[in-house]
Amino acid sequence: MSHLASKSAYAELIERLNRFPQGAPPSETLYKILQVLFSENEARLVANLPIKPFKAEAAARIWNMDLLETRKVLDTLAGRALLVDVEQNGESVYTLPPPMAGFFEFSMMRLRGNIDQKVLGELFFQYMNVEEEFIRALFVGGETQLGRVYVHEPALPQENSVQVLDFERASEVIRSASFRGIGVCYCRHKMQHMDRACHAPMDICMTFNGSAESLIKHGFARGVDIPEGLDLLQQAYNNNLVQFGENVRQGVNFICNCCGCCCEAMIAARKFGSLHPIHTTNYLPEIDEALCNGCGKCSAACPVEAMTLVSANDPLHYNRKKAKLEADLCLGCGVCVRTCPKAGLKLVNRKQRVITPINSTHRVVMMAIERGSLQNLIFDNRVLWNHRALAAVLGVILRLPPIKRTLASQQVKSHYLEALLTRLKI
Repeated sequence: MSHLASKSAYAELIERLNRFPQGAPPSETLYKILQVLFSENEARLVANLPIKPFKAEAAARIWNMDLLETRKVLDTLAGRALLVDVEQNGESVYTLPPPMAGFFEFSMMRLRGNIDQKVLGELFFQYMNVEEEFIRALFVGGETQLGRVYVHEPALPQENSVQVLDFERASEVIRSASFRGIGVCYCRHKMQHMDRACHAPMDICMTFNGSAESLIKHGFARGVDIPEGLDLLQQAYNNNLVQFGENVRQGVNFICNCCGCCCEAMIAARKFGSLHPIHTTNYLPEIDEALCNGCGKCSAACPVEAMTLVSANDPLHYNRKKAKLEADLCLGCGVCVRTCPKAGLKLVNRKQRVITPINSTHRVVMMAIERGSLQNLIFDNRVLWNHRALAAVLGVILRLPPIKRTLASQQVKSHYLEALLTRLKI
């Protein structure tokens, strides 16, 4: 009986997580992960928290709990990086982050003894790398994706560098952030517990702004200044790591420095590349076949196997190879460009620019529309029965046939939404 009661609390939490566009498909493995991270009572309380940022007073009303006790619970959860807390006008504002990029990663961003990280790493591997439903839902559920790739800045030719917008540069994110935090790479830490980690740097996972503020405060990341942040970015460049960050122009919350072997985003790009699980840069590498000697260094460096070697069809040298780009799979990161010893690769502009959402609100709304969960954002307080009824009505609308919903989505993506978000400063 206690097992059923316990599972019921975690089932409520899973239902809450899946009201956000970046959800978590239920499975026995997910139950086990949440049992490591949350107590049964915490799971039941968190299951009733709003989707949007909230203050302690709102949580106290929802939980029907004394305000002092509510603050104690919220601060305990934030202290374990299960909630993000940010100071606004002298008050703490809390948010339940999605599993990714969110509290799954945070749980592995520092070495800690209050949970069994080896067990957790093994569970994460099972849930994400074996079962795959979570990664598929996270990365290929719609047109607007969680993350995007930043261009490998040292690979930019001089004539292109002046055309690169600030939001396309990881270096500019570092310079402009209000807070900069560095933690242990979740992906390589997880793979370390599976004896599969590579030798890429571990202490190089970057968080920014509000997320960094909370993680630094609770010891899950260490604060760094701009010069050290840029030094770490250069270290990532030197190790041919790909910068994968939040798919927004303003207020970026994270940039991961990804290897092709351990990192979830790169693994997803290889598995589901034709479905475009990651927003690319606005560039593609162009091969100068006259200079290419088929050494294979570019294909070895490519994290998503978009650069390959094929026969050069040279009748005088039967074994000669040449590089070939699968443009539809290419992230446009530019890592391959610097590896070419013959300078036979250069970055050129894509024919069509990639559209990046303004900020997190814009991205989440677009993801919700495409995934049929906008009603959960609009009618956030599920404790109110009338909100649940209205959410159900809107849910019917969003379950229109895909073509009709796509047409509606395109209309909402118009400049009207962008202007509205800018005017409201959301």
